[in-house]
Amino acid sequence: MSVTARPSVDLTAKPYLRGHYEPVVDEITATELQVHGTLPTELEGRYFRNSHNPMPGVTPTNWFAGSGMIHGVRLRAGKAEWYRNRWVRTPALEGVPYRRADGSIDLTASVAGTNVIEHAGRILALQEQNLPFELTRDLDTVGPYDFAGKLQTSMTAHPKEDPVSGELHFFSWSPFPPHVTYYVADRDGDVVRAEAVPGAGPTLQHDFGLTASHVVWLDMSLVFDHTAAGLPFSWSETYTPRIGVMPRTGPATVRWFEIEPGALLHVGNAYEDAEGNIVVDGPRYDRSAWEVTDKFSRGAPGWLETPNGGAVATRWVLDLTSGKASQHHVDDFVTEFPSINEDYLGRQNRYSYAMASPGGGLDGYAVVKLDATTGQTRIAETGPDRMPGEAVFVPAQGASREDDGYLMTLVSDIAANASALLVLDAGSLETIAAVELPRRVPSGIHGNWIPDADLH
Repeated sequence: MSVTARPSVDLTAKPYLRGHYEPVVDEITATELQVHGTLPTELEGRYFRNSHNPMPGVTPTNWFAGSGMIHGVRLRAGKAEWYRNRWVRTPALEGVPYRRADGSIDLTASVAGTNVIEHAGRILALQEQNLPFELTRDLDTVGPYDFAGKLQTSMTAHPKEDPVSGELHFFSWSPFPPHVTYYVADRDGDVVRAEAVPGAGPTLQHDFGLTASHVVWLDMSLVFDHTAAGLPFSWSETYTPRIGVMPRTGPATVRWFEIEPGALLHVGNAYEDAEGNIVVDGPRYDRSAWEVTDKFSRGAPGWLETPNGGAVATRWVLDLTSGKASQHHVDDFVTEFPSINEDYLGRQNRYSYAMASPGGGLDGYAVVKLDATTGQTRIAETGPDRMPGEAVFVPAQGASREDDGYLMTLVSDIAANASALLVLDAGSLETIAAVELPRRVPSGIHGNWIPDADLH
């Protein structure tokens, strides 16, 4: 693969439009990709990763307003057959506004740029303000998907598929009451439950938790504020932050636990422990860490002058007997995009993974592995100029341990102006294979491995 010269950096551009985040300007397809190392032959499927990538000449007001683009790599028989990238062809890509002239919301005017999942054989690109958009396995856009008319609201970008039942649990958020509506679709994709969540507040609820018996709601310190620049949320010192616990069966009743001020964008996992407590894990933002993220996302002055800092691994334990919540600092590394072996989603897990940024003892970027039993952290450093993304866990065939499997992550190499799909051993974090991509892929947000067996 030829590598082009490192591009000059326009320091006047918004931070989410330069460096690792500089958008690509076109769609391409490349075949017979070069592989360094050995790809496990059991990896038969597609790795898809979503990102915000505005069209050439478009400068969105914040990072999250950029149009969605999916980057995909097809693996089969120990080879990397193709790479392709495609914009999700939504009305927003063509400039259709989110609100109609009468003020109503057009749920199809989505940038569809946050996540891409598979459920019941359908591939869906997600953005939490809108309907999902269905894609083909070659990343062509089919169109908006509303679960046969049963979804008349937006859908979170972070649904949870129960590994036992195959159900897809998700929600819709609104700045207006009832704020949160909870949905369940069965393993065939039919919506079988839609119910308002009582007591949910007007706060940023980007993600949620799912245990074997409960749904966990995050009602924390970022409160809806239509006057805010960028994302319409502001940090509140007066709003009482809470975590809500709702049984998965029966009427929707929520028990709220007051916690310390903070924000949690992504849940690593949630589960009932041996004592019957509910445990919630994820990277927590304090106010200063959130302000760094907020300044970056809207390109506000001063974001570069802020010392390294960000979300850090945190655990909340909710005691259902006493009604009290406790908060525990887990690690100093600055992390985001937590992931686990999703066979353990909603069940007690030992290992979790995350992308780590400079700070908290690290000079560069890394993929980290946290061991909840020993408290130890394993680190796979990628370097100051090589930024990994979310580490997606793929179980190995015949796995006997929780960490028997692989991690997949896209790395943006800003110095070489190149990218690779890394396949790591999830146990040791050693690199097994690196797939060279035909271009540098902008750093993005969420993605998933979709085995061929799941597409029918």
